[in-house]
Amino acid sequence: MSRARPTIYDVAKEAGVSKSLVSLVLRNSPSVSARSTKAVNDAINKLGYQPNRAASDLAAKHRNLIAVLIDDYSNPWFIDMLQALSEVLTPQGYRLSVIDSLTAGSDTDPITHALTMRPDGIIIAQDIAEKSLPDNMPPFVVAGTRFTPVDTASSSSKRAVSNDDFLGAKIATEHLISLGHTDIAHINVHSGAGQKRLASYVSTMRDNGLQPILNETPGPATERFGYDTAMELLEENPGITAIFASNDITAIGVLGAARTRGLHVPRELSVVGYDNTPLAQSRLIDLTTIDDNSIGVGRNAALLLLNKLDANNTFADVDHTLVPQLIIRGTSAKPRSD
Repeated sequence: MSRARPTIYDVAKEAGVSKSLVSLVLRNSPSVSARSTKAVNDAINKLGYQPNRAASDLAAKHRNLIAVLIDDYSNPWFIDMLQALSEVLTPQGYRLSVIDSLTAGSDTDPITHALTMRPDGIIIAQDIAEKSLPDNMPPFVVAGTRFTPVDTASSSSKRAVSNDDFLGAKIATEHLISLGHTDIAHINVHSGAGQKRLASYVSTMRDNGLQPILNETPGPATERFGYDTAMELLEENPGITAIFASNDITAIGVLGAARTRGLHVPRELSVVGYDNTPLAQSRLIDLTTIDDNSIGVGRNAALLLLNKLDANNTFADVDHTLVPQLIIRGTSAKPRSD
């Protein structure tokens, strides 16, 4: 007959202490004396006791858990951002739990879903519905430019880290103008970052005496939407020689539309994306794009959250707005002159 697994009560009896004191030792509480800690650890080693981590988490006031809300697992922008979050938060003893819209469920607000996990903090890297945050919100930071129900730019309590989307879109549009393009279209998507990039594109075009060309109704930042929208724009505006897509994923869709229509990129159609995702860096795609420093966004968002979690604020302050950079690759060139 197999021997029953030792319980926390067995450890307490072996060590000659209470169950509550064993629980404190398991949570590394500084209030337990070195002598009692040693007695408990000796009993654990002797009995071969293995604590139930889930039960310990539920009993602990702090779970060392950070909930990360993202838009969608299929967007590669999150790869670098999540890696940077992990590189900063894991060494500090925190675990990440990533939640996207599908995980939360269509009938559940993502914030509400996250709060059921009782995290120590939350990284908001998705657009949140326009409503007040609940009173029981733990410390949180917004990563990236998002639609949020809070003033993340308040100088008295900054809660956000992002790249300068307005500047990045201006750089992208001016790059195409500098190449000689005048009929430059933009794929407009529905997101906090997308609307900043749209406003910058329109402003830059008009400042240069050019007429903006774009889809009137913003859509999701997906490859399919980029493809369908590019097909419509190119059909309605045959003079288009360049398209600035709101992000790399929609830009991939634009490349697909160009192929369908038999347009050579970049000789007949220049394409610029935004985010400098791993897809953009692929030698096969070789996409001209704006690097929004997603690694820096993740790293600084994690450090900012640690500052909010640390009562002594021992972590260094961070840059809240990072400077984007143009990465010129093989999908942008001067327009063809016939």
